[in-house]
Amino acid sequence: MSTPYPYEPMTVRRTGAPFYAADYRVRTGDIDQEMRVRLDGLARYLQDVANDNIAVTDFADTDPFWIIRRTVIDVFEPLTWPSDFRVERWCGAFSTRWTDMRVTIRGTAQTNRFNPEPRPGGHVETNAFWINMTESGMPARISDTAMRTLTEMTDEHRLRWKAMNPGEAPPASDVDLPDREHVLRVTDFDPFRHLNNAAYFAAVEDELVDHLDLLDGPHRAVIEYLRPVTPGVPITVRRQRLDDCLLLWLLIPGDDDALVTAASVSVAVIPRD
Repeated sequence: MSTPYPYEPMTVRRTGAPFYAADYRVRTGDIDQEMRVRLDGLARYLQDVANDNIAVTDFADTDPFWIIRRTVIDVFEPLTWPSDFRVERWCGAFSTRWTDMRVTIRGTAQTNRFNPEPRPGGHVETNAFWINMTESGMPARISDTAMRTLTEMTDEHRLRWKAMNPGEAPPASDVDLPDREHVLRVTDFDPFRHLNNAAYFAAVEDELVDHLDLLDGPHRAVIEYLRPVTPGVPITVRRQRLDDCLLLWLLIPGDDDALVTAASVSVAVIPRD
């Protein structure tokens, strides 16, 4: 299998470590025609869980601003509708300015007239690289209050950034698939005029309809956010299929109008043991 990275399982929670837990319900706005929760739906769940988690911490006032640099989603069994699901969120590693936040999602599938057949509940593991920010948008040292909370969750205190996806797109002439435009909507942007993290995955789902074999079994999606996308900026999608891996680059015009990468994405089959 050709992938931009070797598959490594995510870390497990330290025995006895505290974590945040909450229950949610799958809604129809997040599912595809096969009743599967889409990747953009999972990304929205992760944002909601993060907001709910920080609201009940001791550092909700001292460290309220965070941005995501990367999200990794391992879908071992997809969530489907109708289902309830439970999330557990904790810190897997951190340094002075950023953290890896792990989330386990386990669903409890139900049936109704639209989806009457019994099916697995769903199991998804995720990891997100969060950077602590000032109100003006600059990386900031995590407060002592937050450090105490994070230290209770993990022994890994020297987290370093290492890219998982190839950040630079190959020339259009080197890939078999032609570039395409991805049209953004005003509803894709947050109050800070930044493209919502989940909205990037809409472009990925548009592409996956032609690569459904990647979703037939366990698969990993990795998105790395490299540059902000603001209203009015056109997005060009460059894509490349390498065996059991799909690579995408969401490209925007740079200072000299040459295309630069705003986000890089990979969706790959998780190898079976």
